[in-house]
Amino acid sequence: MAEKVAVGLSGGVDSSVAAYLLKKAGYDVFGVTMQVWQDTLPEGTVSGGKTGIQAVDDAREVAEILGIPHIVLNFRKEFEEHVIRNFIEEYRHGRTPNPCIICNRHVKWEALLQRCRELGADHVATGHYARVLRTPEGRYALRMSKTASKDQTYALYRLTQEQLSRTMMPDGEYSKDEIREIAERAGLPVAHKADSQEICFIPDNDYAGFIERSLGQKPAEGNFVTPDGIVLGRHKGITRYTVGQRKGLGLAMGHPVFVKALRTDTNEVVIAEAEDMFSSVLSAENMNWMGVDGLHGGELRCRAKIRYGHRGTACTVREAGEDRVEAVFDEPVRAVTPGQSVVFYDDEGVVLGGGFIR
Repeated sequence: MAEKVAVGLSGGVDSSVAAYLLKKAGYDVFGVTMQVWQDTLPEGTVSGGKTGIQAVDDAREVAEILGIPHIVLNFRKEFEEHVIRNFIEEYRHGRTPNPCIICNRHVKWEALLQRCRELGADHVATGHYARVLRTPEGRYALRMSKTASKDQTYALYRLTQEQLSRTMMPDGEYSKDEIREIAERAGLPVAHKADSQEICFIPDNDYAGFIERSLGQKPAEGNFVTPDGIVLGRHKGITRYTVGQRKGLGLAMGHPVFVKALRTDTNEVVIAEAEDMFSSVLSAENMNWMGVDGLHGGELRCRAKIRYGHRGTACTVREAGEDRVEAVFDEPVRAVTPGQSVVFYDDEGVVLGGGFIR
């Protein structure tokens, strides 16, 4: 009897091809479309007729072409609890979160896996560009995808051993062009559908406006200051800024300057010159170890990414307290941002672990 796999069908080409590849490989596949923020359908809605929600319509059409069952599951409560609240609180405390990382860990895996196990699934699968592997020590880990430019392991580093043991990511063995070619050959209507670029619950990219509407109040204005406290002007509220930001500051300095830090205790936005934006050391906490099971008092030589688009920099990682590490970089890195994640990789692109930058 074939193993049963629940594929998270988002209505895009990547998840559609993942479902196609797994069915072709002989698995018993069914599609699940998660509704987390947009207008939602009743729990357990099964395909049949237009829904009026584009992503669900696209996923339903793909499922029909592949000849697999399709169900819509409502995860709005979990999304609100784990993703939205965290996003708002992090910004309020001067940190810049990556909501996709939290969503992947707590909603797209934890909640989805639990619900799909109840539906009889042995595994869950997604269209992410990453590869699941088993290390010689018996641990589950992620390895970077075939195409580094599309790799999504950075956003998946918080997955647990249990979650990884029941996860399949077939797209990690292909490039994006190959995925589109497979979709076209399979007759999937989403073969050339554009990728989504923005955070799903803030389609206009107005983070500050979203936070203000959610809290029902505007943030207090405060001072732009130099690192040593000289006032440069007034800012419009601390949630409107992030470390490394250059545009939209409204400061007439005569040359580019950048946000270096956010001081929530004094409601100040610290402004610095380009050469002052580099750091050789960062600390991170709330660690999730993946390819290794921790440092155990030792140190780790690896490559670290400090944001999604960062190519990675060689560093040495050491323990710096309970559930906290310090990474010392061989070369200074630009705009270390509290709230973002640092993810550690070995020379083969295997995720060793990571944590939240503090």
